[in-house]
Amino acid sequence: MATTQECRSALDKLSDNLARADDGVRGAVALDRSLSCHIADLDVSFTGRLTAGRIDVVETLNGSPRERAEIRLAMTGDDLLALVGGELNFARAWATGRVRLEAGFRDLLRLRKLL
Repeated sequence: MATTQECRSALDKLSDNLARADDGVRGAVALDRSLSCHIADLDVSFTGRLTAGRIDVVETLNGSPRERAEIRLAMTGDDLLALVGGELNFARAWATGRVRLEAGFRDLLRLRKLL
C-alpha cells in the first residue's frame, strides 16, 4: 500500500511530466482550476490548483476535501503510483472505475486530450 508521502511525490512527478509534455498535452492542461485528488485507501486528499500546465498542491487533508474543486480525482494510492509510473493506462482505469475524474463538461472536453 502506497504511503501519503509516496502519493505526494507522485503528484509532484505528474506535475513535472505535464510541464515537460508536448504542446498538445500542455494545451489540454493549460487551465486555471481548483483541483483535488482523494486517495481512498489512505483517506487523504491533496488540494491545490492546476495552473499553467502544472499541479500546485497547497494542502494535504485527512478525509475528503472540505470544498468541491473544479477538477476532482479519486483513486487508491497504488493506482496513482501506477498511473504516474506508466504502468496503468488512465483511459482504461477511468473506464473501469479504478480512477474517478469529475469536472465540468468543457474541462472534460479539454482533458480528454490526455487520454
